[in-house]
Amino acid sequence: MKVFPLYEGSYSVDKSKKFLPFDPAIHDPKDRPASLFVFVQPFLVETSSELLVLDTGLGFKDEQGMLIIHENIRKAGYDPADVSKVLMSHLHFDHSAGMIWENDGTMQLSFPNAEYVINRNEWETAYSSQSASYHIDIFDVVQRSGSIHFIEGNGQLDEHISYEVTGGHCQYHQVFLIKEGEEKIFFGGDVLPEPEQLLRRFKAKYDFDGARSMELREEFGNLAAKENWLCLFYHAKSEAMARVEVVDGAFRIVK
Repeated sequence: MKVFPLYEGSYSVDKSKKFLPFDPAIHDPKDRPASLFVFVQPFLVETSSELLVLDTGLGFKDEQGMLIIHENIRKAGYDPADVSKVLMSHLHFDHSAGMIWENDGTMQLSFPNAEYVINRNEWETAYSSQSASYHIDIFDVVQRSGSIHFIEGNGQLDEHISYEVTGGHCQYHQVFLIKEGEEKIFFGGDVLPEPEQLLRRFKAKYDFDGARSMELREEFGNLAAKENWLCLFYHAKSEAMARVEVVDGAFRIVK
């Protein structure tokens, strides 16, 4: 398998849930008080039989008006039209906005030939939620397309892809494990968003259940070390992809 980080940029976000470009080399955090600073990084995975996108980013365009995730896919040597599945960990705006884009004055699917694999309960929660983290206008476009593949609970999507509902970050957050031969790729979405979160135990205030997320990081870290998973970190500040070791009872990131 081949894996490509699709780096969309670094941003600050406050309680308004608006994402503003933030470059630590240029901007001063003091100018954006009470903000969370995040890096956004979907992934492209090529298996022997298909092309996958894991979460879709913010859906921002570059200065030429091209969708950043499309341009990153092209730079990796692929065509966005060839993506066959979009695997969604959850539907918060910074993970789902790139499911669609405005092109020639109309809102369209960003990946018109793909199945959008979404947890059914997360979808229903997103539609009924009053949270600014969910944008129903995005979901309306996806729903009209008829391209949704709803899944529930834990299971096997096909011979290569399994999924598990974890909760933690949001009530119906899910993770994916992609296997082919001896290779195993793990996408933990926002329960394992950056490698540094394996190195310290903490409860994130922005999680639906911070204690559960903390437990999950420990659980998945140990499995990653035991089974030699390649972990993909959606909000990584440093290493977008890494393996994990346990040394003297502590996790260590292997670049």
